[in-house]
Amino acid sequence: MIPKENNEKESHLEYTQEKQSILYDVESHREITPVTIVDSVIQEEQEQEQEQTPGNRFHSGIVDKLTYLSKRLDNIGVESTGIDRIPPYERGSSKLFLHVAGLWLSATGGLSSMSSFLLGPLLFELNFNQSLVSGLIGMAIGCVIAAYCSTMGPQSGCRQMVTARYLFGWWSVKLIALAAIIGVLGWSVVNSVVGGEMLAAISNDKVPVWVGILIVTLCSFFVAVFGIKQVLKVETYLAVPVLTTFLLLYISSSDKYDLIHAIDNSTVPKDTIKGNWLSFFSLCYSITSTWGSITADYYILFPEDTAQYKVFLLTLFGTLVPTLFVGVLGVLLAAVAVTYQPWNDEYTAHGMGGLLWSGFARWNGFGKFCVVILILSLVSNNIINTYSAAFSIQLSSVYCSKIPRWFWCIVCTIIYLVCALVGRNHFSTILGNFLPMIGYWISMYFILLFEENVIFRRYFLHMYTKEFPKTQDDDDNDTIGTRRRATNLHLLKRKHIAAHHRYNWDEWQNYDVLTHGYAATFAFLCGVAGVVVGMAQVYWIGPIARRFGEFGGDIAMWLSMGFSGVVYPWVRYLELKKFGR
Repeated sequence: MIPKENNEKESHLEYTQEKQSILYDVESHREITPVTIVDSVIQEEQEQEQEQTPGNRFHSGIVDKLTYLSKRLDNIGVESTGIDRIPPYERGSSKLFLHVAGLWLSATGGLSSMSSFLLGPLLFELNFNQSLVSGLIGMAIGCVIAAYCSTMGPQSGCRQMVTARYLFGWWSVKLIALAAIIGVLGWSVVNSVVGGEMLAAISNDKVPVWVGILIVTLCSFFVAVFGIKQVLKVETYLAVPVLTTFLLLYISSSDKYDLIHAIDNSTVPKDTIKGNWLSFFSLCYSITSTWGSITADYYILFPEDTAQYKVFLLTLFGTLVPTLFVGVLGVLLAAVAVTYQPWNDEYTAHGMGGLLWSGFARWNGFGKFCVVILILSLVSNNIINTYSAAFSIQLSSVYCSKIPRWFWCIVCTIIYLVCALVGRNHFSTILGNFLPMIGYWISMYFILLFEENVIFRRYFLHMYTKEFPKTQDDDDNDTIGTRRRATNLHLLKRKHIAAHHRYNWDEWQNYDVLTHGYAATFAFLCGVAGVVVGMAQVYWIGPIARRFGEFGGDIAMWLSMGFSGVVYPWVRYLELKKFGR
């Protein structure tokens, strides 16, 4: 049996050789028809199939069947490209800005964003003002991180975790992809549980929580399986009714807002309040920073030369404004629930769903209808999570990348459905203790990406000898004739764009060109040490976090970012000097 690692390496060597031959043909201006390329690929696949062992033939048979099914599904609009890079000539236009703006309005202006803001008054014993300041500042910083990560999308045409290969290399990026999968599926679990609680609350438990979970899950799946174009359209359409309903909730619950300042936490020790403030700050930071693991996925259809500041600002305000809108509402509802017993009883019985129903209760039947409309926000968030998680799974191995994306959407849906059904009675525990951990790894990923772009890709690009090898054209630049220059204007433009981005995105799948990832992996592990000493969770309170009151204060995000950020430049320089990639 051929070892799996060798299979993967051989597959990518074959890919590199195939691509180099095609590039040679382009530069020599030899005409290649699509039929010629397809025939050569089919012939190579047939030769490989003859050389495969029985076990590999079994895997190949499964892949072939799924590929055939994907082609049939592609006829009805199901996206089947997987993690492949979207070439510049298949991109869209700037009109996509409107669709992506609608996507962020729908995805971030929903109940998944609001859910964490409830915990300030209800779990961390903060009053209204403390919850508002802590939560909104943390959330805004998370938006900046997500916005910066999104700038990798248009220039690369690759999914967010695929671009991470240029940091972590071929093997270590699989661990980062696993963290991304856990993050987005964790949010899907939360969304499904909230949807089940909402239906149970408005039906007086006639619709069990598990039925509501099933409804939300199935609705999310049927959109996510189709692909990015359908996702962008559906998200845009869902944004208007969802945000309108949240505005109605502001109005409906406003008769109880005189109670928001009745919270008295003066008996709680000041050190404990400080620790709780920090933990709530980190929790709200995780709400928006988590988007950084997938934001680039939704810009891959943008033109290659799209200005980075436009993408940054669109993502920043697209996540900040909707999350601010629902976050303030969440703090208002939670502050009322702490001091108003009927709302508190509903929250105890039906969780967040009961609290939402309490806010709409005075509108009776129309209030129930509004609660049902809000479930659409959970569906829209799950659509994005399921869609992006499938790509992270495809990064795990060559075999997984050959299996179509829609199949992994099914797998992801089954996973978070089972987890939601099992954990439906532990919503606050999942939300308060598990989800902050997502912010730990995204903080380390952000600081490594930032330093790679700002320091090494700007001032040490000459050290990337594998990614940017010296070509014959560079040596003979002065001897190239006028006719050759005229016929290669497109190639010259591509080189200019590549030089501006400072990445050779054509090599995204080349094992021999991508970095080994030694520096990023070592810096990431150093960041984990910062997490250990700075986290404050039920199962572990770090020695530094213990200094902030009875329950500790979670500062793991900032310690992990600091540890990784200090270590990375030194080890990255040594890695470039030794390996040239």
